[in-house]
Amino acid sequence: MKRKYLSALLLVCSMGLVGCATGAVTTTSNPSSEKAEIVSAQGLDYTSYGELLSTYVDDEGWVNYADLQQSRQALDDFNNALASVDDATLSGWSEAEQIAFWMNAYNSLTLKSIIDQTPLKSSIKDITGVWRLRKHPINQKEKTLNEIEHDVLRVDFDEPRLHAAIVCAAISCPPLRNEAFTSENLDAQLDDQVTQWLARPDGLEINKDAGEVKVSKIFNWFGGDWVPSYGVDSGFTGSEEERAVLNFISNYVSDEDRAYLEAGDYKLSYFDYDWSLNKQQ
Repeated sequence: MKRKYLSALLLVCSMGLVGCATGAVTTTSNPSSEKAEIVSAQGLDYTSYGELLSTYVDDEGWVNYADLQQSRQALDDFNNALASVDDATLSGWSEAEQIAFWMNAYNSLTLKSIIDQTPLKSSIKDITGVWRLRKHPINQKEKTLNEIEHDVLRVDFDEPRLHAAIVCAAISCPPLRNEAFTSENLDAQLDDQVTQWLARPDGLEINKDAGEVKVSKIFNWFGGDWVPSYGVDSGFTGSEEERAVLNFISNYVSDEDRAYLEAGDYKLSYFDYDWSLNKQQ
């Protein structure tokens, strides 16, 4: 499943670089925390991270950042463990374990990026260089969130469902899962993530009376990621990327809606993106 090319320009995250500084920023976890011994040849033990998510993320994917900020030790310990994983260990894991590792890392480091701010920002885009400049220790290296997403996940794995799983802390992002991704459950978890994402008000809307279909802006930003596995030569509507996206979406709707999408007799458009913080109200 490995692929060695970028299927789209790095569009979405770099757009959020409001007031970027000129140099990279390296972030660190609480220096008083001890590295959790959760790394093994089989993968990571996500028990503590999963408990953290179930505590601070509700069933709708909204996050209690204020409480997490006050009790952040478990998150810092988990991120310290991510930093300790070396290349030899990582390459020995299954592909599913590697995908779970990088997706969990993206989400946990995004949570860290939010709670590192005092007071909390109203949008992740208000954090200077959050995607492109702020570097995090991981895999015995330092990587930005952009590098994890665009240079690892989107390059090394043909798995477009990752866009339903990695969450940039905005209201219009897919819901943050309140459990860790694991290799043994990854396929079912990713399918469930897509289902939850499309069910959101700004995920998917099929209006047959108006002849319109609206989907998340993420499908516009990264449409090329769906082409390798879902590209089609006929049916649906729009560009090659849009037809691939619609083909993908058609697997998560009713038979009636699938037939409607395949017929292609509608106008495709995209929801506006709300970058407000995905916090619990």
